[in-house]
This record gives sequence, structure tokens and C-alpha cells, in this order.
Amino acid sequence: MSYEFFIAKRYFRSKRRSGFISLINYLSIAGVMIGVAALIIVLSVMNGFENEVRSRIIGFDAHLRVRGLLYRPIPNNTDMVTYLKSMDKVAGVSPYVFNKAFLSHSSYQDGILIKGVDEKSIEEVSDIKKNIIYGSMDLGDVHVEEGDTLPGIVVGKSLALKLDIGLHDKVFAFSLANLKPSFGLIPTPFVKAFRVTGYFETGLYDFDDTFVYISLESAQKLFKMGEQITGYEVKLKDLNNANAVKKDIENKWGYHYIAETWFERNKNLFSWMQIEKWAAFIILSLIIMVAAFNIISTLIMVVMEKKKDIGVLKTMGANSLSIQRIFILQGVISGVIGAVLGSIIGYLLCWSQLKYKWFSLPSDIYFINSLPIQMRFLDFVLIVIAAILLCFAATLFPARKASKLDPVEAIRYE
Repeated sequence: MSYEFFIAKRYFRSKRRSGFISLINYLSIAGVMIGVAALIIVLSVMNGFENEVRSRIIGFDAHLRVRGLLYRPIPNNTDMVTYLKSMDKVAGVSPYVFNKAFLSHSSYQDGILIKGVDEKSIEEVSDIKKNIIYGSMDLGDVHVEEGDTLPGIVVGKSLALKLDIGLHDKVFAFSLANLKPSFGLIPTPFVKAFRVTGYFETGLYDFDDTFVYISLESAQKLFKMGEQITGYEVKLKDLNNANAVKKDIENKWGYHYIAETWFERNKNLFSWMQIEKWAAFIILSLIIMVAAFNIISTLIMVVMEKKKDIGVLKTMGANSLSIQRIFILQGVISGVIGAVLGSIIGYLLCWSQLKYKWFSLPSDIYFINSLPIQMRFLDFVLIVIAAILLCFAATLFPARKASKLDPVEAIRYE
């Protein structure tokens, strides 16, 4: 242990002639503690929400999509499927058809996004079957009493409520794909009837209000694609490998095929979440900065109180750099204590929310029933380092002032 640290520790623990100085010191430690705890809690909550949104989006969609250039249809190529499934990082592959259409039921109509999927392989890439809340995901031919045999369709819960669609109702999908006007006449859209077999609910309104699922064969007929498809959905063993797999696919199959990652399809949403986290980090750091100003005040008053000690140390051979280190260490000790206590408090509060769900959310408004928490070790490390650095910066001015004291002037009247 260096003598600078020994003296700094003695100064930190010693009783002040003025109790006000000790009070300010304790307030500065409390300020750092509260700031660190607040940062940990807020970032953990934001991580929780981000994780919930990401898991629901990725559960509804695939980690990767392989499609044709400019969204042109591509052949259902068995060589492509074999290649994708042979990749070590790939867990599942499923072909799909995706296009816009118009859905009509009774006197209600709305624009929708239709996704044609292969029932045999859809579970390899999507959790959509787990999100069925009424009925079942039966996309084959469905027969009901006193009704026609029609292909099945699964609709989002919000869309079903908006169009007043019930289970086993007949709905009509209108497609304008591949229609060209002739002799100035408006082309007639292709219409196909479906039987509603189920509702799904992801908890994300944009999906539940817009998407419907039909079989791959029905989608090919509706959009007049023949045997072609829009592309392949790919699920990875680790979603963080999406960019690496994307590069491998594009290098292998050339520019005619485009691979889209889950992040690229939702770039605006996740980028905004990241900006919000940094904004929260910066704003809540102001609490620690207030505590840092208290540290400045404390050290300035300690310097004034310890003039004699500084003079004695200098006459005994201590140089200006050593004096500066003593007061820097004293301020950093306050920062370290506050940061450690804040980390412990933040961890305990986050853990208790995970364990006991103190803060619940109305399930009829939000897609989760309690405040989500996800603690990350890196967040703890960065917050503690930031707190200590702010406290260190706060010590520089008073420590520099202490190091410049003239020892003769400091002990002249003592």
C-alpha cells in the first residue's frame, strides 16, 4: 500500500472539525449510489422491453430471409434448400410466398399482407403455431356443414375484430398481382375464397392487425405464381450469426439472391431503442454529476481544513504529485463506495422484480403482464466505470489546488 493511499484513507475516515464537511461527503456518496442504481434499473428495464419485442418479432418472423433481387419470384429450388440445411449455423428452412392483398368479409374490407407458408416446415422457422389463441392452423381444405370446401386461412386477432370475422366464416381475398390494363379498361382482380380456421395473437399490433396466413399452394394460385415462391425463411441456431450466414449465402448464390437479416427488416425500431438507451444513460448520469459536484465541494473544504497537514507533508519531502494523488484517491474512494453500493441496490431491486413481479402491467393493454427485466453484466461494468471516472474528474481541480499550496504559508501561523 502506497503512503498516498494510506493518508487518503485516513483523511476519508477521520472526523472533521466541521460536521458539515462530513455531511456533504456522505451526500456525495449517496448521490453516486442513487445515480448508479437508477441507471442499472432503467437500462435493465429497457433491455427487458427490447428482448421482449425482439423475441416476439423473431418468433413471428424468421432470423433470415433469402429472396430474389427486386422481390422477383424465384423457383422453389431443392439445391438451395439442401445448401441452406447443410450450413452448420442453420436450424431450419421453409419456403414462403409474401404479397399484398385485399380482404373482405360481409360489409367490411381492408388491405392486408398475405403470407403463404408450407405447413410441414413452418414450425422449423417460426413460432406462429404457438401464437394461435382460437381454433387451429389448418391451411388445407376445410369443409363445414352447409358450406363449401375451402382452403383455410388464419388471421390476426386485431384484424378479425376489425372485420368482424368469426371462426369458420367465409372471407374473400382480392389480388391484383400480374394484372395489366388492356384498351384502357381497369383489370378485374383475382378473387379467392377462404375459410377462417384460427386467430393468432403476437402482442404486436402491426402484425395482429395486418397479417394473414394461407397455405403455400393457395398463395401461389392467388398471386398467379405457378410453382415459384417469394423466397426462403431461415432460422439460425444463434441469431447473432445472421450477418455471417447472409454473407455466405450471397457469396455462394450471387447477386440474383438477397439475404435479409432480422435486424435489417426492423432496423428503425431497434436503432431507436438503442438511441433511447444511450439517451437514458446520459440523462441519468446527471445524477452522478451532481454527486461529483458535491465531491468537489467536499475536497475543497478538506484542503482548507488540512492546510497544516499539507504543509507538514511537503516539508517532510512529499512532492506536489504525491499531494495531488492523496486528494484524488480520497475522492475516488467516495466514488467507488457509491458505485459498489448502487450496483448492489440496483441488482437487488431488479432481482426482486424478476422473482416476485412487484410491478405488474395490465395485460389487456400491454403484451406482457409485468415489468420486464434483463440484467447485463456489461451494463453494470460500464455504469460503474462511468461513475468512477466522473468522480475522478471531480477531484482534479481541488487536488491541483492542494498540490500548489506553499508549505511555508501553510504552517506559518500554526
